[in-house]
Amino acid sequence: MFMRKSGPFSARLAPSQKKNNQEMFRPKTLQRRFFIFMLFPVAFLLIVMGIAVFMYAKASLLAQWQEGAVLKLERAGREVDARLKGPKGWMKMYHDTAGDPKADSVREWLARQMEELDGVERVTLTMPDKGPEGNAEASQAAGNQGGSRRHSWSRGAGMDSWISRGMETMDFDRAEIAAITVPRYDDLVEHETVSIVSDLLDKSGGSVGKLEVAIRFQYLIEGVLSNGWAQSEKAFLVDKKGKILTCNVTDETQRQCYVTIQAAVDAMQRNSSGAIIHPDRTSDEVVGFYKLNEAPWGLVLVARSGEILAPIVHFRLIYSAMVAAFFFVILVLIRWVAGQTASSIRDVSHAARKVSMGHFDGLPCPKTEDEVGQLIQSFNEMVSQLDERIRLKEAMDLAMQVQQSLLPERPPRIDGLDLAGKSIYCDETGGDYYDFMSFPDWDSHRVGIAVGDVAGHGISAALFMTTVRALLRCRIIREGSLAEVMNDVNRLLCMDTSRSGDFMSLFLALVEMKTGTIRWVRAGHPPALLYDPSTDSFEELRGKGAVIGFDETYSFKEYEYTEWNGAKVLFLGTDGIWEQENAQGEMFGMDRLRAVIRHHCHESSQEILHAVTEALSAFRLTRTQEDDVTAVVVKAAPISSQKTDLKVR
Repeated sequence: MFMRKSGPFSARLAPSQKKNNQEMFRPKTLQRRFFIFMLFPVAFLLIVMGIAVFMYAKASLLAQWQEGAVLKLERAGREVDARLKGPKGWMKMYHDTAGDPKADSVREWLARQMEELDGVERVTLTMPDKGPEGNAEASQAAGNQGGSRRHSWSRGAGMDSWISRGMETMDFDRAEIAAITVPRYDDLVEHETVSIVSDLLDKSGGSVGKLEVAIRFQYLIEGVLSNGWAQSEKAFLVDKKGKILTCNVTDETQRQCYVTIQAAVDAMQRNSSGAIIHPDRTSDEVVGFYKLNEAPWGLVLVARSGEILAPIVHFRLIYSAMVAAFFFVILVLIRWVAGQTASSIRDVSHAARKVSMGHFDGLPCPKTEDEVGQLIQSFNEMVSQLDERIRLKEAMDLAMQVQQSLLPERPPRIDGLDLAGKSIYCDETGGDYYDFMSFPDWDSHRVGIAVGDVAGHGISAALFMTTVRALLRCRIIREGSLAEVMNDVNRLLCMDTSRSGDFMSLFLALVEMKTGTIRWVRAGHPPALLYDPSTDSFEELRGKGAVIGFDETYSFKEYEYTEWNGAKVLFLGTDGIWEQENAQGEMFGMDRLRAVIRHHCHESSQEILHAVTEALSAFRLTRTQEDDVTAVVVKAAPISSQKTDLKVR
C-alpha cells in the first residue's frame, strides 16, 4: 500500500535542514554584518528622506505657483477691468442726466468725452423714429433702420451739435447697462470690437433708446497677452459659458484644452479666483482662473506641472548626485572602518585559535588606541594570565597526582578486618589525610589507622600533610607506644611551624583483632564513632589531646577500648562530612551520618563509605563543596586464607 503524503513540504523538513536554511541567510562575517545592518538602513533612510524632501519641495512649488498664477491673473484681469471701467464710468454719468429735458448739451459733452477715451472706436445713440425728419441723412453711421434713428460719433469724424443739425434728443427717466457683447468683427473699423450697451428707459419702463460704446477688443486684452504671462503657459479669455474669446495658442491646442477650460469655468461659478491641480486625471496640468469684475468673462491660465517643476527637477538631479556621492563616501568609509575593525578582530580570532591549541606566542599587536586596540591589549593580557594559570594548573595537577599517590591506593589485606578509606578534596590538593599502616614486624591481625585534617586546604595544606605523613611513617616503625609516637611527631613538626603557625588534627589508632582491642591517641581530632548493631547504639572514642604542630611540650595520652568484636563498625572522618551545608545553609550533621551508618551497617566497609559520600552529594545538590572530606570505615570480616599484603604505600 502507498501512504499519502500530508502537510506542506516545509512542515516535513527536518529540524537540522531548517537550521541550515536559516544559517544560509545569516551573515557570517563582520564585514557582511556592517554592510547589511548599517549600509542598507542608511541607504534606505537616505532614499526615504530624499523622496520626502522632493515631495515637500514639489508641494511647496505648486503652492507658490498657484499663488503666483492667481496674482498674475488678478493683475491682468484688473487691467481689463480698468479699461472697461473708464467707459462704464462715463456711461454712469450719462445715466445720471436722466429726467432732465434740458441736459442735451451735457449729454453731448459726455458722449464727446466717451468718444475720446483710449480704445473707444465710436459712441452710438439709437432711438425710435419720431417723424419724417428721421431719414438716413440724419445718421452718420447707419441711417434709418426699422423705424429708428441712430446718432453716431466716431473717432476722427468730428461732432456737431445735435441742435445745430436739427437733431432732437429724447428725454429718458432712467438708464442701466444692459450687456457687454462678445468680440465681433466691425466692418467700420475693420477689426474686432466689444460693445457696452446701455438701455434708456421712460417712466413706464419702456425703451426710448440705447447708448452703445464700442471698444477695440485688442486694446482690452493687450495686457493679458503681453504682460506677465510665461511663453510656455497657455492663456485664455472665456465667457461664462466657456467659449474662448481669445487665446495665445492654436486651434488644435484649444480643442485639447477644452476639458481643462470647462473645469475652470465651473470653478469660477464658486470662486472668483483660484487654481486647480490636475483637473483631468489623464492630463498633467495645473490651471489658474480669475473672473473679471467689469465683464462676464474670465481669464484662464494653463501650464504643465512638468514645466512648473523644472526647478525642482533640476534640484532633484543635483540632490540625487549629492546623495549618490554621499552614499559612495559612506560606503567607502564603512568599508574602510569595517575592514580595519574586521582585520583586527580576525587577528584576535586567529590568535585565540592558536591559544586553544596550546600556542601562546605570536600575539597580535594593537594598532590603535580605540576600543578595538583596548580589546587586543586586554586579549594579550588575558593570554598572558591564561598561560600563567595553565602553568599553575599543570603544577597543581602534578601536585594532585603526587598527593594522590601518597594516599593508600587500596586498603591492606588484614585477616579479620574489612577496611575502606577515601579522601575527596574541594580543590586540586587538600589538607585531609588518611593512612593504613601495617609492617612486617607486626602480626597479620592488627593495623594502624591515621586520619588527619590540616587547617585550611590547597597547596600549603597539602605540603603540611605530606610532612606529617613522612614524620609519622618514619616514627611508627620504631619502638614505643602510640603516645610516644605522637609526642615525637609533634615535637619535630613544631620545629617547622613555629614561624608559619600551621597545625593539624590527627586521630591515630591501632586495631588488634586477636585481643579485640582498639588503642588510640587523639590530637585535637573529632572522636571516632563505634556502632554496635546488636544494641543499635553509638559510642565515641574520645580522649584529651591538642593539635600537633602547636605546642612542642604537650604530652599526649594513649587510650584503649577492649570490647571490640566482629559485629561493630568503626568510623573515622573529618569535619568536612558533618559540617557540609546545603543550598539553604543547613549542615549535614552527625544525626544524618549515624543514620547512614545504621542503615548500611551490614554491608561492606566500601559500601558503607560509598553510601556516606552519596548521601553527602545528594544533600549538597548545587552547593559547592567548601571543605575536604575524608572517611575511613573499619569492620570485622571473616579470616581469609590469603597471604596478608604487608606492603603499604
